Amino acid sequence: MTQPAERTLYPSLRGKTVFITGGATGIGACMVEAFLYQGAKVGFVDIAAEEGKSLAEHLASDYPAAVFFEPCDVTDVPALRRAIEAIEGHLGQVDVLINNVANDKRCDPLTLADDNWHSSLAVNLDAAFFTTRAIAPGMAANGGGVIINFSSINALLGPAQMPSYVTAKAGLLGLTRALASDFASDNIRVNAIIPGWVATDKQLEKWLTPDMEAKWMENVRLKRRLVPADVANMALFLASSDAAMITGQQFVVDGGRL
Repeated sequence: MTQPAERTLYPSLRGKTVFITGGATGIGACMVEAFLYQGAKVGFVDIAAEEGKSLAEHLASDYPAAVFFEPCDVTDVPALRRAIEAIEGHLGQVDVLINNVANDKRCDPLTLADDNWHSSLAVNLDAAFFTTRAIAPGMAANGGGVIINFSSINALLGPAQMPSYVTAKAGLLGLTRALASDFASDNIRVNAIIPGWVATDKQLEKWLTPDMEAKWMENVRLKRRLVPADVANMALFLASSDAAMITGQQFVVDGGRL
């Protein structure tokens, strides 16, 4: 992703350590580069090992000491803890945590296997809790930090064929408000971003067909594609000191769909 010349710079992000789950592709990859552009150090995990390694190698040419990738299945909690330890060992205590990882598989609620229900929640909801629990104590000891949870417009619209995903993304909104209360005394801010239908490569390949995009455009106020950088820009703001008095909130970035 080439950074636009007009991107806002946040001096408060320079030198911060940012940890992003699901950072190898899509919105996650965009955020990895966006935070590096701000002068932050970025560690990220993803189950997509080849894509993550390729992204890290590409970015290392411009940010040689500031980017670190660790392959990880976030549903394996011990492996997740080890990945966090590895990244903090290379980059330092995490200042900004972005719980971005997700899997939005479609499924019929009446035929969805029990294991698939649980595995969906493990990726889309549980991983955010366990990642936060591993990182928050260090943030508190370091004087505070920022946690950003990625929900989805689908948590509010409730489309068909996505029962586990919608449930998990709605749960993240509740988790955001709960943890904002729990962590306020430690100077840790917790907010949520609610993206609309972002035109990532995966969405364009699997679900965002020309017909579906035309229907989407009928229902949004701003008649252009929502792209990963639109969402990354909100994450940058919330992570910066410009948002120092914002916590327990949710921010919709959807082009005016809601």
